[in-house]
Amino acid sequence: MSHSTVEIKKIQHSFKKPDQQDLLVIDGVSLNLQEGEIVALLGQSGSGKSTLLRIIAGLIRPTQGEVLYQGEIVRGPASGIAMVFQSFALMPWLTVLENVELGLEAQRIPAKIRRERALKAIDKIGMDGFEGAYPKELSGGMRQRVGFARALVTEPQLLLMDEPFSALDVLTAESLRNDLMELWQSADNKMKSILFVTHNIEEAVLMADRIIVFGSNPGSIKGELVVNLAHPRNGQDPAVLHLIDEVYTVMTSTRLESLRMKATPHVMEKIGLNHRLPDVGVAELIGLLEAVDELQQKGPIDLPHLANHVRLNIDDLFPVLDALTLLQLAKVSEGDITMTRKAKELLDADITDKKILFARLLLESIPLAKHIDDVLKGVPNHKASEAHFVQDLEEYFTKEEAERILETLIDWARYAEIFAYDYDSGLLHLEDVR
Repeated sequence: MSHSTVEIKKIQHSFKKPDQQDLLVIDGVSLNLQEGEIVALLGQSGSGKSTLLRIIAGLIRPTQGEVLYQGEIVRGPASGIAMVFQSFALMPWLTVLENVELGLEAQRIPAKIRRERALKAIDKIGMDGFEGAYPKELSGGMRQRVGFARALVTEPQLLLMDEPFSALDVLTAESLRNDLMELWQSADNKMKSILFVTHNIEEAVLMADRIIVFGSNPGSIKGELVVNLAHPRNGQDPAVLHLIDEVYTVMTSTRLESLRMKATPHVMEKIGLNHRLPDVGVAELIGLLEAVDELQQKGPIDLPHLANHVRLNIDDLFPVLDALTLLQLAKVSEGDITMTRKAKELLDADITDKKILFARLLLESIPLAKHIDDVLKGVPNHKASEAHFVQDLEEYFTKEEAERILETLIDWARYAEIFAYDYDSGLLHLEDVR
């Protein structure tokens, strides 16, 4: 019978906002990690995955809930838990050997033993011969290998990894993943569990025994898939491809459920000003529609096929899918995408008619566009400061996110010629009074 390495109980976390309601980033997350398993936490950037990982590592105290490691509440960095970061996090003034020794210094390991263990870890991760090199002398892949050695030298029972391969090129990432899996399966492996954050679906399927699908706004667990495939796994294996397709289905269905919670016959009533508009440009929207139109001639389009065709990962693909869904230009169901009649009309229209059709969809589907349009129509000179609308959005978001959402909407509306924007004055004004 397997035992839990870590128990995560009803974790909730909020960030403080000055003079405003706290921003909830993680809501009610409960999860157990069993001995002998690798678990992938899969979701888009900004969904709170990295924050949860830092809470488990003891680097952040949760607003509510608790993390138990070996039956004890985690109140700070715990012996037996190590973490690998996306950004390598090496000290540039220290050599490879000195960087790897850092974790052991914190444990007050004697210098001689510290040196022996660090050299062994460096050799194990394939960096033998570079002990005296500084980070600036190393490639990205080599620097991340040092990051792994620094984590593994402490002989952790739980290894946490925050998108450890995302800053690397495809071939380097694959090589490092394979080496890590060999270490995991080796006889002298002392790790009991691995939990890693990723937004790469294929990576999750190739490595994990269990995939936790993380939703956004706030971060929460939306689904779970068990991966009953032996290692090593091949990305072209039909069983792997089938599971990748299944993950896309789970991820798209859970994302749509977040909209359907308030669903009524009209899209306008599904979302409000508190909906976080995806950071997507009009060119990306139309470009993906054109790709869907091209592929749709050959039958239904599944999302893995589309992602591969346009060479986008989920961090890039899903925001465009969200925008197309919000604007009634596409329907996503069971991991497949189909264009709507309105999308076909948009693609077939000339430039002038495209703008007219896009303006109509924007005002019908996006409450923020309608809100700005109504405000501008209601003031004598049909002008208003962007600060006014940022303030409206700050009721729901941080100032930075409110500014980002407004910037996205302004780009969409300028393309549709609903209103114009003066960068120097920060004023929005109607193109014409309708």
